[in-house]
Amino acid sequence: MRFTRHRGSVRADVDAVEAQVLGQLAQEILGLVAPAEASEDPLAALVGLPAGDVDQPEDPVLLRLLPDAYRGDDDAASDFRRYTDSDLRASKRANATVVLESLPDGGGRVQLDRDQADAWLGALNDMRLALGTSLGVTEETDPDDLEEEHPARQALEVYGWLGWLQESLLSCLDPRVSG
Repeated sequence: MRFTRHRGSVRADVDAVEAQVLGQLAQEILGLVAPAEASEDPLAALVGLPAGDVDQPEDPVLLRLLPDAYRGDDDAASDFRRYTDSDLRASKRANATVVLESLPDGGGRVQLDRDQADAWLGALNDMRLALGTSLGVTEETDPDDLEEEHPARQALEVYGWLGWLQESLLSCLDPRVSG
């Protein structure tokens, strides 16, 4: 799978295994960033805020996807999380959903407009963050250091492939012009 430019969009041919792996990872992201519990405060619920503080996730993978904005200031981090958590989760769910909706069942051609490509970039990033965190990836991590049969080897290769896929997609996109 490699993205290429094509008449104002980007496209790639995805084989069945690639489609299955991407679909499974997108589903896992959806599960990880499921909405937090709704607020019991009617005004907070109306504007989409949880009641009270939003705790830092205990799961290291979820914490990597939803990091603290302020280190060393628990009150500021909690306030920031309270006002941004639901929107950040919704954005990540929307990106993963775009991947799922644009992936052909059993493989085939993926064709993306710019907004879909941006959603794919976000979802691919989330997939890499989640997988890398669960594997404990560091700058020194190299799948070639593991035996072919090692359980983590294949996952590390998927991690590397996701990065390559991100780069392939990014290289096809022109910068967005703000204005």
